[in-house]
Amino acid sequence: MAYRRRRAGASGRSGNGIVHAAVLFLVILWVLPTFGLLVSSVRDKDLLAISGWWTALTTTDRNEVGRTDPPADQVEEGASYVLAGNLFDEASGATVVRFGVSIQDPEAFDTGETAETRNGGSLTINSDGSYRLTSPEPFEGSRGQRIFYTAAFPPDFTLANYQEVLSSEGIGQSFINSLTVAVPATVIPILIAAYAAYALAWMKFPGRALLLSLVVGLLVVPLQMSLIPLLELYNGIGEFLGVPAKTYVGIWLAHTGFGMPLAIYLLRNYIAGLPGEIMESARIDGASDFDIFIRIILPLSMPALAAFSIFQFLWVWNDLLVAMVFLGNSDDQLVLTGRLRELLGSRGGNWEILTASAFVSIIVPLIVFFSLQRFLVRGLLAGSVKG
Repeated sequence: MAYRRRRAGASGRSGNGIVHAAVLFLVILWVLPTFGLLVSSVRDKDLLAISGWWTALTTTDRNEVGRTDPPADQVEEGASYVLAGNLFDEASGATVVRFGVSIQDPEAFDTGETAETRNGGSLTINSDGSYRLTSPEPFEGSRGQRIFYTAAFPPDFTLANYQEVLSSEGIGQSFINSLTVAVPATVIPILIAAYAAYALAWMKFPGRALLLSLVVGLLVVPLQMSLIPLLELYNGIGEFLGVPAKTYVGIWLAHTGFGMPLAIYLLRNYIAGLPGEIMESARIDGASDFDIFIRIILPLSMPALAAFSIFQFLWVWNDLLVAMVFLGNSDDQLVLTGRLRELLGSRGGNWEILTASAFVSIIVPLIVFFSLQRFLVRGLLAGSVKG
């Protein structure tokens, strides 16, 4: 008997170790991309374009095409004309590794060597970026001569990407617009779904099973399939009532409709698992269904309410499609996700600010999640195993 207990204890510890290792693996799997996004958001955009975030702490080599000072700065020394200067800014910290006189072989010479040019002149580049270009003929034109070299750039971290995002025109108004959309679009479906969930869980009326089946069926309806019909219906009602089409009311109702099936399903399963003796005792004491709902159900359902609040707020805050359809793209109504999309330009030319934009946009969702996360697991587990 004692041997069996020891063996069972050893098996239990082994099983716990496997579970902990699996959880740790999943945590790393989720955190690693986010950490990479954070590192990329504070890197120089030129380094970000040629190397991954995992190289952020190492020196990066890059082939460059530089230019000398313009011919107007040339100096005549004996029978030669000389252009001298430096390829780098003083604060760059970069060094030249190798250089060449043609684009076909930009690493033909070591720094400090003298290379012959095609016109009979010479080129010397030192590791600090200083150069000396000579020619038997005067340099002509308005631009400097091209120089091909390979440079080593040290790790460079900057907040320029965040400054560009936060200082862009209209970003503050878009932030307020997103809050204006997300907060009511989270609260409204919770209020409605809580009433419906209590009715489906504890009130007996004809068609209750059919309504519950309909709610479950609506969970699999794609948003994109119902978006345009819902918009046409809303526009028709708005035209009949004389209400403008692009308003916050429209997007609140849209998000409420899209979030309602999941809210009812989660809350109904949780509320149905609450002890029935509490409700029966309250009815014996003369409490109505409304009193039971307000005084008993809502306080006991806080974990499930908080769990759905997190999901609904995150979904609404990160939404772009529904906001574009029901709210529009005008500057005074553009949400944060739409504003960040506009910052990329029509051809995505400013793609390097995507990483900084991502972290700017997740500040509020992170605050919401960490404020309510202690309810999340309790609410989801209770709602998934009871019904």
